[in-house]
Amino acid sequence: MKKITLAFWIVLVSVVKNSFGQDPSFSQFFSSPLNVNPALTANINADWRVISNIRDQWIGPASPYVTGTISYDSKIFQNKILNVAENDNTAGIGGMLMFDYAMSGVVKSTYASLDGSYNVKLADGKARHRLGAGFGLMYGRRYMDFSRVDFEEQFTGYGFNTNLPTGEAALSNMKPYFSVSAGLTYSISTERSNLDMGIAAFHLNRPKQTFLEDENQYLASRKVAHANFETYINDRLILNANAIYQYQIKARYFSVGAALGHIFGEQQDMIFNWGLWYWSNNAVIPYVGLAYKNFQFGVSYDFTISKLKDAPRKPNTWEVSIILRGTRKFDKSLPCPWK
Repeated sequence: MKKITLAFWIVLVSVVKNSFGQDPSFSQFFSSPLNVNPALTANINADWRVISNIRDQWIGPASPYVTGTISYDSKIFQNKILNVAENDNTAGIGGMLMFDYAMSGVVKSTYASLDGSYNVKLADGKARHRLGAGFGLMYGRRYMDFSRVDFEEQFTGYGFNTNLPTGEAALSNMKPYFSVSAGLTYSISTERSNLDMGIAAFHLNRPKQTFLEDENQYLASRKVAHANFETYINDRLILNANAIYQYQIKARYFSVGAALGHIFGEQQDMIFNWGLWYWSNNAVIPYVGLAYKNFQFGVSYDFTISKLKDAPRKPNTWEVSIILRGTRKFDKSLPCPWK
């Protein structure tokens, strides 16, 4: 990998020094629920769920931005007898590991979260109403790979010797941080449809995050509002629509879209999903996915509509999601590709 020069590093420091940290985002936000709202923990049509996501952004000669996650969440304190319904009130617990590489791996971030939720049935009739609450604790760390960066002190007159001291020891002293998140969800479901709405806030304690020991640099709170709706169009076709709005300092965006799920097989255990999402002023995102029994796979591509589309080297961004669920035979919930 080609090393970053001192001139580019100076620009980088000047940008970082006058900015606040921001969280990674996914085009397939619906396939990364623990990154959207801790109250979505164990909000699933199953007993447990494992999800892995990978986003490779602006692929070209290098991959300047790469983000990946793996998460697990599960209902707890439930009856485990086959063909016996779950309790009216459900509790859940989950965790997520995430990595984020910027500038082809020069700046690296790692995160680990632990989340818990509790979901209460408010009313039951033709429609079931549920209220959920969730809380999360995150550990984060950001650091630099000095083997990919050249400094003035390493210039020998004939090139850069990376074995020499950088003279910038303070840049390796960013301390890990802990942050707190919380969220609420409200759900209305019938035999033919389901609606979920939620709000959440991350980094409520605004932890300090700085390379340069600047007291004014911190990780700003991220506010989220989201909704999803699923309904049968007929016995073989399902409509899935969802939207999200996120706000963090000056970074704000919304994404909205829908997909159709085509049910195949005599046992109706295979669903082919295809749809389209719009990421405000940034991209149009087609999505295709396949669900077979408890396994689900999805892939999306960002067609850039911002000014970056005019760049000499066209940006290419792909995302892949894999979901595995464990469930009892009793569950006859409306199929939802992201629950």
